[in-house]
Amino acid sequence: MKKNIQNKIVLIFFIIGILLISAISGFSLYVLQKMSNVVDVSNQLRELITISIIAIVLYILITLVIKYFVSKSVVKPINRLIESAEKMASGQNLEMSNILNEKTEVDELVNAFNLMTRELNQKLTEVNRQKKQIETILLHMTDGVIAFDMSGKIIHINTAAKNLLGVTEKEDTFEKMFRKLKIDVNLEKIIYLENWTSSEQKVEVGDKAVNLFFAPFQDENDKPTGVMVVVQDITEHVKLDNMRREFVADVSHELKTPITSIMGYADTLLEEEYDKETQNKFLGVIASEARRMAKLVTDLLTLSRYDNNKIKREVSQFDLGELTKGCQEKLKFEIEKKHHNVECFVTANVPPVQADKDGIERVILNIMSNAIKYTPENGTIKVYVGFVYNDAYIKVIDNGIGIPEKDLSRIFERFYRVDKARSREFGGTGLGLSIAQEILSKNNGSIDIKSEVGKGTEVVIRIPVIKH
Repeated sequence: MKKNIQNKIVLIFFIIGILLISAISGFSLYVLQKMSNVVDVSNQLRELITISIIAIVLYILITLVIKYFVSKSVVKPINRLIESAEKMASGQNLEMSNILNEKTEVDELVNAFNLMTRELNQKLTEVNRQKKQIETILLHMTDGVIAFDMSGKIIHINTAAKNLLGVTEKEDTFEKMFRKLKIDVNLEKIIYLENWTSSEQKVEVGDKAVNLFFAPFQDENDKPTGVMVVVQDITEHVKLDNMRREFVADVSHELKTPITSIMGYADTLLEEEYDKETQNKFLGVIASEARRMAKLVTDLLTLSRYDNNKIKREVSQFDLGELTKGCQEKLKFEIEKKHHNVECFVTANVPPVQADKDGIERVILNIMSNAIKYTPENGTIKVYVGFVYNDAYIKVIDNGIGIPEKDLSRIFERFYRVDKARSREFGGTGLGLSIAQEILSKNNGSIDIKSEVGKGTEVVIRIPVIKH
């Protein structure tokens, strides 16, 4: 049995309309009866009936118009499709063009919905893609990022921020997080008084130095919606800044000491007349301090050239064993002066190295000289030259005074000396190991030191050999 959909729709619409008009008329009649002592009820009743009839007629006309449009635009094409489908199911032959014509109007409606659905899906896909991109960027950032809403609750926090600030699940609000870090910062002031409050603060979290930058963010209507906090690890910057300050202080101190001695002895000689022996003694101190100051300035210039890559290196091939023996010969006077027993062993078949020969010689002289200086008289120093994997090495072992374990991590810092008084006594500037490390670094080499107080020190220098 075929269902006439449009008739049902129109019938339902008509019945609802009649019920509404009847309800309104009944209510009006009830009101007129209540007001019978004031107005002429019969006249009002006739007018009410007339208006009701006119309303019913107009409503019927409107219903017929609606029926026409519903039948033409929606129901009729659907009925045609249903009829065509029934005919095809019963085996009757239909032309495809007729079927397509019958469903054209419905297809337009369906296509409109499909187009809207596709556009909506595209928008959602784009939003999700951008969200994932932002999440990936925030996840792999070295700087921490935290977003708080207006109430101070965390909207987003990346891994870097959690690690830098040591945030736990308990610190889930603005107040809790920064109260734990003992930072005096107010959410409302940042949001509403950004231009009048400090938006950047530095804090120490464990062994890290952290910089916090606070900034409010707004919605599309420029209304504040929360606060963004950027967390930066500035530990290395702080260390470098402290090293720079220490370096300037150390240079000033190291230069001031010899200058003070030179000025003191020179003024003494100018003020009074001394015998020849005293004059020579004073002049000897002046000359010694001047040489020490000249060596310090030379070492500083050398470091500066290496820092700025302005040092001229002449790379060549040479035998590391021969160079080491040559350095031992140059230090022969110092060795004999302290009656040291120095032995140099070169293993067979050490491949030649390609590096700055003058620079490597300076490193070897510095290491061997330190071993001689800090080993008591009649000490033993052994030097080994060998080859392991792709590196040639020089190992210098002494039985000297050694280096405390707490100082081993800092001995390559500029001007750092384990015993400053004793270093000055031996004429050291505190820059020798720093220069040695810079030279080896420029030649793709390395230096390692092991030591124990009272038992001696072992220094190993490695330099890549030439690959064939």
